[in-house]
Amino acid sequence: MDFFTLVQNRRTVRAFRPDPPPREAIEQILWAASWAPSPHGRQPWRFVVVESHERKATLAAAMAETWRYHLALDGHDPATIEQRLQRSQARVLNAPVIIIPCLYLNDLDVYPDAERQAAETTMAIQSLGCAVQNMLLAAFALGLAAGWMCAPLFAPAAVRTALGLAADLHPQALIPIGYLAQEPKRRPRRSLDELVVQWL
Repeated sequence: MDFFTLVQNRRTVRAFRPDPPPREAIEQILWAASWAPSPHGRQPWRFVVVESHERKATLAAAMAETWRYHLALDGHDPATIEQRLQRSQARVLNAPVIIIPCLYLNDLDVYPDAERQAAETTMAIQSLGCAVQNMLLAAFALGLAAGWMCAPLFAPAAVRTALGLAADLHPQALIPIGYLAQEPKRRPRRSLDELVVQWL
């Protein structure tokens, strides 16, 4: 598969078969992530791999309270909240493997002014996004399915506690990985005419 076909056909998957992918494939996905561009080559990300069903259950339960709270803030009724919560928890529980990319800021350059320090952190976050994209493309190239869930951004303390993570690991996403069980619906993409606002 050439690169442009790979980019166009990668999709976010929510339903997985129960059979786990081989350990070697997960290691290849993480290896691809390690080659993402990063500020000053510092690789400001670390990865947690969760295969244990018990740990996934602990993680889903830990995030549930925060999920309920945010869905209620959005004005959803209790029945809708429980329905959406069950769908989200199923994505966590039914994925054979979950990779949790964490932001790691300890090795970043340190500046005396807040503005440049904030820019350094933003660069690290952008870099983590590149690492996740490498993972998603690598998974698809290996014949696996993957998704990108941003729930840890809204419940970092719950994720950290559930997985026993150090305080300097900042969980940013859940990347469920496995074999495709159901083809997802694909959303249309905007045309380049809409996306390119200036060409000077």
